[in-house]
Amino acid sequence: MLDIEPDLSTSLFSHIDFTSGAVAAVSGGSDSTALLLLLKHHLDRTAPATKLLAVTIDHGLRSGSAAEAQAVAKLCATHGIPHRIVTWSGPKPSTGLPAAAREERYRLLAEAAQAQGFGLILTGHTADDQAETVLMRQGREEGLARNEGRGLVELSGRGLAGMAPATLYDWRSWIVRPLLGMRRAALRDVLRRQNVGWADDPTNADEAFERPRMRAALADGDGARRIDDALALAAHESRARGQLGLGAASLIGDFATQPACGLTRLDPGLLSAGDERATIYALRILLATAGGIAFLPDQARSEALFGRLKAGFLCATLSRTVVDFRRAGIFLRREARGLPAAAAATDSTVWDGRRRITLNDSSGALLIAPFGTAAKRLAIGEGKTPPSLMRAALAAEPALWQAGECLGLPGHGTTSAMVEVRPVVAPFARFLPSFDLAPARVVAGLIGAAPVPPLPFSGHSAG
Repeated sequence: MLDIEPDLSTSLFSHIDFTSGAVAAVSGGSDSTALLLLLKHHLDRTAPATKLLAVTIDHGLRSGSAAEAQAVAKLCATHGIPHRIVTWSGPKPSTGLPAAAREERYRLLAEAAQAQGFGLILTGHTADDQAETVLMRQGREEGLARNEGRGLVELSGRGLAGMAPATLYDWRSWIVRPLLGMRRAALRDVLRRQNVGWADDPTNADEAFERPRMRAALADGDGARRIDDALALAAHESRARGQLGLGAASLIGDFATQPACGLTRLDPGLLSAGDERATIYALRILLATAGGIAFLPDQARSEALFGRLKAGFLCATLSRTVVDFRRAGIFLRREARGLPAAAAATDSTVWDGRRRITLNDSSGALLIAPFGTAAKRLAIGEGKTPPSLMRAALAAEPALWQAGECLGLPGHGTTSAMVEVRPVVAPFARFLPSFDLAPARVVAGLIGAAPVPPLPFSGHSAG
């Protein structure tokens, strides 16, 4: 057994629920190697029957990456840890390579976890990574604010919160970062005491990329102070982001309803309900959800829209969402422009960023296309919501078509046995940081999306 301080591994992992097993992402660098050995030590002491799989993603971007993956395999064999090497195959982008590699890494890790029936992935992100992330985001936002003539007071706290302790990937797999409170130097000391080596990725020193440039800048002069300041800022902004999310969730729960599929109604009382920051945040989340957009709409444009709504009735469009304020309320729906063209129905896909398609065995040769003008034939009773708005919203919903004939909306009549269509919370469907759990949960309930899976922390749930 490894000779590691019990208090250290306990403080890092005792709050995490490993009941269903876990994947540890191990590149062979110092951070992920320390993660693996500390985790193994903890599980051997506290839950030896826990299923643990180490996964190394070989991006195939350097000549030495395959050898590094094999070195991880050898280390895992020494300690009796099951291990898999997964290779990123296919073409690599000529620009935006770090972001593309990161996206592919998470996808491959999630696939490996799901293949084992695990819903938990652990990564070795450290306090150093957190500080670098916050400082890079701060630099970008300060540059943007200056370029647009805005004061630095308007910088967004969302990005400055840094990486969340846990992030839900693709609404199924939790990515947990237990080392965010650990400095890299301390982890390397642990490895040295165990006589365990690690690989140094030369990419981490290539200043053609933003993160290595920041890392080099922090290695000189007042780097230690800047790191401490960045970590303090991240802690403050993460708390603020959580509180803002709670406020937005409360407002959505109190003032938002869904009178028809694809149509959200906001009670005008929302506009004067209290904290304008929380109201605008709630509005941004709902706009992105209605429009099927992965990113929240621009803060400044959202503030301008909020001001116009307070001034009176209007009809406007933002983030592919029509905002229609009339006597009956404020209504949000997907605009008719830019909807997907007719295409063969494919299982486990997200249509228009808004609807997850699941095919049944009886699906046959079906097309998915917007309901369109067929919505005009629907019989909709008179009520508080104008029928014209309900039809306009339904026209943007995915319908089933076969041999040129519209079979109707999934879940209605004979189509219910063919295809299941379920809404997704677009801005959080791919990555849901634990900071944003409160608004994600309430919006999921509002639109009928799948519930958020429980947090993998002791004493927490998605309820």
